[in-house]
Amino acid sequence: MARRSRVALIVESSTIFGRQVLEGISQYVRSHQPWSIFLEQREYGAMPPRWLLRSRWDGIISRPTNRRLAEAYRSMKVPVVDLNSLYSDLGFPRIRSDNRQIGRLGAQHLLERGFRNFAFCGYSVVEWSALRREGFVRTLEEHGFTCHLYESPWRGRHLPAWDEDQNRMARWIQQLPKPCGLMACNDPRGQQVLDACRRVDVAVPEMIAVIGVDNDEVLCRLCHPPLSSIIPNPQRIGYEAAAALDAMMQGEPPASMDRLIEPVGVETRQSSDVLAVEDPEIAAAMKYIRDHACEGCTVNDVLRFLPMGRSSLERRFRKYLGHSPQAEISRVRIKRIKQLLAETDLPLSQIAELVGFQHPEYMSVVFKRETGQTPGHYRREAQLEGQQRR
Repeated sequence: MARRSRVALIVESSTIFGRQVLEGISQYVRSHQPWSIFLEQREYGAMPPRWLLRSRWDGIISRPTNRRLAEAYRSMKVPVVDLNSLYSDLGFPRIRSDNRQIGRLGAQHLLERGFRNFAFCGYSVVEWSALRREGFVRTLEEHGFTCHLYESPWRGRHLPAWDEDQNRMARWIQQLPKPCGLMACNDPRGQQVLDACRRVDVAVPEMIAVIGVDNDEVLCRLCHPPLSSIIPNPQRIGYEAAAALDAMMQGEPPASMDRLIEPVGVETRQSSDVLAVEDPEIAAAMKYIRDHACEGCTVNDVLRFLPMGRSSLERRFRKYLGHSPQAEISRVRIKRIKQLLAETDLPLSQIAELVGFQHPEYMSVVFKRETGQTPGHYRREAQLEGQQRR
């Protein structure tokens, strides 16, 4: 029986990115010659145990690679594929996300929504954050716009206390010109931005639309409102890393010393699902509808909240959104129905109650009229698509 290659996977399992990298590696291994693999549960940036660096390996895939680890790997004289996102000159073939393209996608997403004011919230002196900021800012400059920046240390002895950083961020957000499209360098930073917006009573997405990076679905859905996010391609990174290591273990030179993997796209959620509206009264009406549409609110309720003539409200809605206030109420309710159908197994009677319909039969009629599908057909297709994506 042929000897299996002994491979150490020094990749964290504590982040969604790391777990998806590992999934990509497993996809390669399942379809090629199996390896004898070492893998242990670890946090991002955690150093491997000392005994691992003294063991004999045929190859290593490493995410937390730093200068000290790079020196240890070189002394081991073993093929290494480097997946680190902090150092660019460690001397190993490196596969990583195209962070500039991630920044460009963020800018394009917000430009498409009509924003003319922009901001980026990232970390200082961190390569991956700086590259995302660079792609974001350059794309805006190509369209004639500038960008407001907020950065603070990511980790280390200069890391500010959480509350201190949040208060600074909140003051910065309060001073931004609005409406504003804001990109956070990753999803945890996006969550911080949303918290800071709440601190200073800035409506999201009407006044600040926010998009993060990594599409950590659990974190994004825990945010209020749910956080839009750019989807990188860590599974592809893992697959390509395994393929590159396999070739190197067969004696082939690395095909590339620095390979960039483009992001997949954008998962739009409520935090950026908006058109930029410079009219503060219409923005307030949109927020009221978003908050109360599923409670059965009507256009008359909107007019009681925001006293103005019905004709003025209709005219200004059509100017900024291209449709009536009633159509906006319907749009919000249909979107909520779609979410509940796709993400839950609740019966139609309970969904109808949650979105403000007295009768599930009438909800089904409205849903089919607006979407061309019955709720049951939409649910089957959406849940099948979700299974395929997983």
